[in-house]
Amino acid sequence: MSTAAYLRRLLAAVDAPSNGITFCTGSLGAGRHNNVPVMAAEFASRVNFVHLRNVRTTTTHDFVESDHFDGDVDMVSVITTFAREQRRRTASSEHRPLLPMRPDHGHLMRADEGRAAFYPGYSLLGRLRGLAEIRGVELAIEQMLSRH
Repeated sequence: MSTAAYLRRLLAAVDAPSNGITFCTGSLGAGRHNNVPVMAAEFASRVNFVHLRNVRTTTTHDFVESDHFDGDVDMVSVITTFAREQRRRTASSEHRPLLPMRPDHGHLMRADEGRAAFYPGYSLLGRLRGLAEIRGVELAIEQMLSRH
């Protein structure tokens, strides 16, 4: 599921709220042709889980993992879209589950190098840093939405 067209086809196959998607910003962001914030807005009502990671595409159509707010995907826009969707679900009577978001592939922190449980792209402290940054953005967005 790497394009909006594929996601539309999947969701149309069984047009029901239980047929939802995991929205991975990194996987979708790896496709230069994808506008991830626009896709988030289009599919928000059918997303059951948000996997927050960011990438930078290279000139050879490859990609590399990046910090959560230092890649090609506009994460603030994506998080804003899903915060709005969460508010919509909470206010509606459709009995939809919460919309969890999880950061992944965090920044490699110096203290993570050489750790026994270290796996490339899965640094403990780097993911905690990403979670803290994302949570800060989420709280700021929630405050802005509450004022409108």
